[in-house]
Amino acid sequence: MSIVDFDGASVMLWHLLGAVGTAIFYSRFWVQWIASERQGESTIPPIFWYLSCIGTLTLLAYAIVIRSPLGALSQCFNIVVYTRNIIFIGRKSGRMTPVAAVLLQGAAAAIAVVAILFVVFIWRQELTHNQTLAPEVARETWGWLALGVAGQALFAGRFLIQWIASERRGESTVPPIFWYLSVIASGLQAACFLQRGEWLFLAGTALTLLIYLRNIMLLNSTLSKESAPT
Repeated sequence: MSIVDFDGASVMLWHLLGAVGTAIFYSRFWVQWIASERQGESTIPPIFWYLSCIGTLTLLAYAIVIRSPLGALSQCFNIVVYTRNIIFIGRKSGRMTPVAAVLLQGAAAAIAVVAILFVVFIWRQELTHNQTLAPEVARETWGWLALGVAGQALFAGRFLIQWIASERRGESTVPPIFWYLSVIASGLQAACFLQRGEWLFLAGTALTLLIYLRNIMLLNSTLSKESAPT
């Protein structure tokens, strides 16, 4: 992992930004965990989506600067889903006007497009760099990246499923499969981040694994109560 064309002080500032982004982005699931424990069932509080937006924008900037292919890929599109959930919540509470909803979703789409362009640029750089490596090293590098990309596909897939479920219900909702996909995806991505030495992304991904498992436990507990004879 390297930050190019920056002096020592700038490097420290960018790593600090990455640390802050990691804390914000992954703390959303700790907030979600506390809310779920208080209610005795798996639930997503509205602040989860606001933390998601702030965290993903911060980590996207950090991933671009450190030239992290997987880090940039993991943060390039979800802003669209996060803002969509904020719109659902705002509509339900009566605080989101149609104009505000259009502007928010338009801004999210524009950010996603720019982010995707950066992702293409970073992956082209990764390809160029790997062409300079010994064949066996290049194969190993691509193998680990493929593992991480598979994890990211599942991560993106879980929010796509959540988005579809929310659109169908007309409100923000999280189906149970979201948590099962989260467990598998976080394991795959953590392995890739570990191999590449991208410690901030690794720490955030690994620490949320326990929360995903706890949500599955809460869901199963709720289902057991609902199916129990009265």
